[in-house]
Amino acid sequence: MTIESRYGVPTVAMHTDKFADVVRSVSRVNGMPALRQVFVPQPVMGKSAAELRAYIDGKDPVTGRAVMQEVVEGLTKPGDGDAHGAVEFDRSTPRLVDPDTEDNLHRRFLENGWTDMLPVVLPAEERVAAMLAGTHRKPDEVVGRMRPTHFREAWEYTVEKVAVNAVMAGARPEYFPVILALASTGVTARGSTTSSMAAMVVVNGPVRHEIGMNAGTGAMAPYNHANATIGRGYGLLSQNLQGGSVPGITYMGSQGNNYAYNSVTFAENEERSPWEPLHVQHGFRPTDSAVSVFTGCRSTAYTLGVREKHWREHVRNMLRGMDPHIPPTLLLDPITARQFIDRGGFTTKDALIDWLYDNARMPASEYWDYQLVQNYLYPLATFGEEPWASKLRAAPDELVRMYRREDIHVVVVGGETNPYWRIMGCTYVKTVSIDEWR
Repeated sequence: MTIESRYGVPTVAMHTDKFADVVRSVSRVNGMPALRQVFVPQPVMGKSAAELRAYIDGKDPVTGRAVMQEVVEGLTKPGDGDAHGAVEFDRSTPRLVDPDTEDNLHRRFLENGWTDMLPVVLPAEERVAAMLAGTHRKPDEVVGRMRPTHFREAWEYTVEKVAVNAVMAGARPEYFPVILALASTGVTARGSTTSSMAAMVVVNGPVRHEIGMNAGTGAMAPYNHANATIGRGYGLLSQNLQGGSVPGITYMGSQGNNYAYNSVTFAENEERSPWEPLHVQHGFRPTDSAVSVFTGCRSTAYTLGVREKHWREHVRNMLRGMDPHIPPTLLLDPITARQFIDRGGFTTKDALIDWLYDNARMPASEYWDYQLVQNYLYPLATFGEEPWASKLRAAPDELVRMYRREDIHVVVVGGETNPYWRIMGCTYVKTVSIDEWR
């Protein structure tokens, strides 16, 4: 789209047929409904050169026409319609739906894709009004803008729209400032990547106790009302206020991700942690209430404890088991956190992060053979961006660091029933104030 719109160069976009609906939708959204598209079969990964050549020499599975004929015509003949014309979409939704029975309303919400396919609390006016009482912000105040991918337009939403989704999730008014803070990040919990990622939410500060969040036993399990409904509210508002989350159109996660039901939402166990809390590391005071958002949650490694003899090898093996494109966040039970101090001498989180940064290494040839590294980091390396450019110059057997130091995080959570801990593969995005939304 950029080559065609900015530089006026005739362009034909080539995709696999699984993306036919979504790429046509994206081109319409960006005001280029006549952008020329050609499709080949899916998959291309793992196919031989001969098989891929057969795709090109064959027929477009969407149109039934010869692929190369479509490419030639797309580059030499005028497109159908104005490729640069704007397309108007009706982005409005009714503030209220017509009165009906409870069963019919539940069915309507389900059929319109306004739910996560689980029963919701119907957002009656009095329930929404009660939710709005949880903040000093006005109902028509704009909270933020969100979209499922950076290729699509961002939709704007108000405090009242966020309140509707908070009610649907079963949240209480006292939770509402946390949900508003999440909405204000503009970070979607319903990202449309094909790799089926989910989000993770970490809450810090006094608000954890004020609303009864769980940071101890079962904090990441379905046993706490605040944890569960705040995370679900974040998912519902992302789904409904970013313009939808429809498989094949605005959601392309091939396998999907069960983490997305409540976005792995929990509070950090600051009281039992031997280190400073996450929000303090990101510039907040200990007395501030804040929420942090991570994306890309789709992989974990776990083990029991920090062994005296081979803990270094164990941790290195866990890190090597992660995809090097997605940085690690250590989720440590308080017992494990203290073991890292006893066994490794890591009296601060920064000291542990330094060790992880220096020890998460693999041969350069292996690093560059990972598909996601090829997709996203290789282009940056070829343009000279560091640290990837240096890794690209490394000898094949040279050990290179898997992650940037600033991308590694440590969070303490758990009830000390056993020092199980895990590494969550995820990307830190931002930490925002909750107090501003009270």
